[in-house]
Amino acid sequence: MSAIVLAQEAANVNLNQGLAAIGYGLAAIGPGIGVGLIFSSVINGTARQPEARGVLLSLAWTTFAIVEVLALLGFVVYFLATAG
Repeated sequence: MSAIVLAQEAANVNLNQGLAAIGYGLAAIGPGIGVGLIFSSVINGTARQPEARGVLLSLAWTTFAIVEVLALLGFVVYFLATAG
């Protein structure tokens, strides 16, 4: 094979799927840290003011759902990036 044919085959390799997987892996770190911070704040707040436990937990579950939507959005973007 000539060098031109090898260069053309190398240019046709789809690196998009691998880069998308790395990108999603990096994007999943943020929601993971966010969930940890949310529930550590609930534990800290409950330890300081036990009567506010119900309010803190309802806020925690709401923000947990929002953070997980961000992780699912990254998953959807991963599939969109690999489809092309």
